[in-house]
Amino acid sequence: MASSVVVQSNDNPSSGDDSSGLTSLERNPQHSPSSKLDGKFDQYKCQPAAASIPRKSATNARGPDQQQRPLSIKHKRKTTASGKSLPPVKKVKRASSGYAPPSKYAHLVNKLTDSLAPNLICLFVGLNPGIRTATTGHAYNHPSNLFWKLLHKSKCTPRLCRAEEDGDMPKLYNLGLTNIVSRPTKDGAELSKAEMDAGVAELEAKIALQKPEAVAIVGKSIWESIWRVRHGSNMKKDQFKYGWQDDTERMGVVKTGEGSWPGAKLFVATTTSGLAAGMRPYEKEAIWKDLGDWVAERRAERNDETAAC
Repeated sequence: MASSVVVQSNDNPSSGDDSSGLTSLERNPQHSPSSKLDGKFDQYKCQPAAASIPRKSATNARGPDQQQRPLSIKHKRKTTASGKSLPPVKKVKRASSGYAPPSKYAHLVNKLTDSLAPNLICLFVGLNPGIRTATTGHAYNHPSNLFWKLLHKSKCTPRLCRAEEDGDMPKLYNLGLTNIVSRPTKDGAELSKAEMDAGVAELEAKIALQKPEAVAIVGKSIWESIWRVRHGSNMKKDQFKYGWQDDTERMGVVKTGEGSWPGAKLFVATTTSGLAAGMRPYEKEAIWKDLGDWVAERRAERNDETAAC
């Protein structure tokens, strides 16, 4: 008796499939659960392989006689969500400052005062108060100014001080603060060389009266002004240097009378203004460190002398 082979379908027998091998969903796609979602997720469908996509021409024709330049990353413009092209953004250059007469800021009440005391370790000389410094009455008070950070990083102060502590610097750390010009401006470019030079004599008198061990000039332009007054000519490029200056450049020297004094040794530091971008932070820190090492050493020596008494 010949044996019969029964071939069973892989499909559910209750679905009524015939010998064609089609599933119920293939014969009746309208019953597919996903048929109701057709079109809603087209954006997520896989794209054909790159080889099957015809390459675009290097140029896009707008018309028979008009063509766009070749597409490139360089020439792509930003677009909105709807695909509209946005106009290129133009960078607005900040207008450089020029001289501003005192009348421009005559309405401001300058609340800043010097922080001075006799026999300081170091007296810091700034250019002039900025607008924020003048209105708040605290030195180097603009958020972008690096003075207080450099003072700490260089070890001139053992901790990071706040601008509001400027008046306490003589008592806390034997440090003083003053400026070569007292009137406030937006930046140093609004000062004239003449008024900077005029402030040198008053600065020398302050130093001679208070007799600090050292004077730190906070910015190249201040030292250039002092040099012009002392030497009667502009400083040459090869005559400028940061750091400790020659002993002949001491400030506040008193030559006559019983109160003769050799003057304060002079250190030229970088400007701390956030507007000055001529030097990188680590370069400024390296210059300030030379001053800070000396200040920290002198403070330690003074503390030892006080403890020994």
